[in-house]
Amino acid sequence: MNSRTVYYSNICTDDGYYSTKRRYVHKDGSCNIVFQHVPEKWSLYVTDLFTTLVEIRWRVMFLTFALSYILSWLFFGILFWIIAVIHGDTKDTNNEPCIYEVRSFTAAFLFSLETQTTIGYGSRGMSENCMVAIITVTIQDVISVFIDTFVIGIVVAKMASARKRAQTVGFSNTAVINCHNGHLCLSWRVGDFRRNHMVEGTTHAQLVRHSVHKSGRANITFQDLEIQNRHVILATPVTIIHRINPSSPLYKMSLQELRKNSFDLVVTFTYTDDCSGILHQSRTSYTPSEILWGQQFQEMLRVTQRSYRVDYAVFHQTVKIPLPENSAEHYELNKRAPSCKQEPQMGCSLAGESEDILGQNNNSTVIQEEKL
Repeated sequence: MNSRTVYYSNICTDDGYYSTKRRYVHKDGSCNIVFQHVPEKWSLYVTDLFTTLVEIRWRVMFLTFALSYILSWLFFGILFWIIAVIHGDTKDTNNEPCIYEVRSFTAAFLFSLETQTTIGYGSRGMSENCMVAIITVTIQDVISVFIDTFVIGIVVAKMASARKRAQTVGFSNTAVINCHNGHLCLSWRVGDFRRNHMVEGTTHAQLVRHSVHKSGRANITFQDLEIQNRHVILATPVTIIHRINPSSPLYKMSLQELRKNSFDLVVTFTYTDDCSGILHQSRTSYTPSEILWGQQFQEMLRVTQRSYRVDYAVFHQTVKIPLPENSAEHYELNKRAPSCKQEPQMGCSLAGESEDILGQNNNSTVIQEEKL
């Protein structure tokens, strides 16, 4: 990825609105950020070598480990060959050698390989005539143990990476705005696709706005959103709800103002896996074009006589509901206005109608019982 790479969100909504917005966080949770001119960048990678090897690709890691073994065999093979040359083993075959059957560089390399991998074919071995060769073999054995330990630790850490587990926790493709208990609410859905679920989870949401001044300086602001059901156990998919109250940055936004806005709704779910006990975090983002006004998620949980059944086929699906296109502030004023009872206006009647229809809608998935 170079510094000119730019990622956009191109979505056409049901009301015909089409937007092109630069994302701060991609849908897969990765950040659309490129670091430039980092001081001593390569030294930082080398200083934290373990984390660097865990984060690199598998093919690069395998190549690195293969080279570490091959180079160590080659290095100690050269040392054994030099010892054999100095001791005269390559010239005088009748001389008592330092290392048996090592009279060429190829034989020295094979002895190094057999020593470090503990193959031991039986023809090559150490003698008691050369203390230097004995010390060299001892050092090679110690280094070999360190290399093996390092390789095993990196592979295990990479296989148990939190990023892989985070991919099995999914968010809905879109967020929705509807009426919940008489208030306009923003909600999205999160679910775990594996059978072994997490012990505990915490949700968090931030509204990220980015603006560019005429001078070219970029400014990014973060606003926290209050979550109604912040702590959840994700045994079944859960709809996360943010009530659009006066403290919410969405309180004064109508549908038209929402479409004109430019921000990223970054949502995260931090949890502990009950199988490994490792802390994970999954995240995604929603742009204004991915926030659907006047829609709600379809029900996906049913109860049978033996179990609860979750239908992930409708995990991302929504249905339209009647909802005024006014802001939450205007919606609350219409509810409290006395004139709505005597001479209801169009917006007030629509608000009352939607409230009657959706007043019973809550965060918990409505369970439909059936007999099997």
